[in-house]
Amino acid sequence: MITRRKVVAGIGAASACFIASAAQPTRAAGESLPAVTLHKDPNCDCCTEWGKHIQAAGFEVHAIQSKSVKALKDTLGVPKDLAGCHTAIVDGYVIEGHVPPDALLRLLKERPEAIGLAVAGMPMGSPGMGGTPEEYDVTLFTRTSRQSFGRYRASTRIG
Repeated sequence: MITRRKVVAGIGAASACFIASAAQPTRAAGESLPAVTLHKDPNCDCCTEWGKHIQAAGFEVHAIQSKSVKALKDTLGVPKDLAGCHTAIVDGYVIEGHVPPDALLRLLKERPEAIGLAVAGMPMGSPGMGGTPEEYDVTLFTRTSRQSFGRYRASTRIG
């Protein structure tokens, strides 16, 4: 006999299955993040420190020491006014400058049509930079446009 208790239990079980399936992460359990190839000047310590921040977020970082990072930026389509001190490539995207790990993870989750993300200059307190943290923008850019991808202080998104 079907009782009210059985109907409620069935609805609850179905709801739990639906909620569990909707909450699945975008990556399978145990699946690692894509590797980050970091192109940097061999004499730049903040680039190395940025790589450590990205590594701490779960990325494998492969650093390539290069005296011609500027030429790479030009080839990859990084706008001159968005140039930082290092350039990274991850899963087809260009990551320019001191982009925080949170923004990189969001980029890979949302997968927008873009060349990549940039933090112009070298903001104090951004990932890899020392000093008192100041606010800075992360910019999503294409060959013809750009838009804000978030405002940050240190590694924390504030807007």
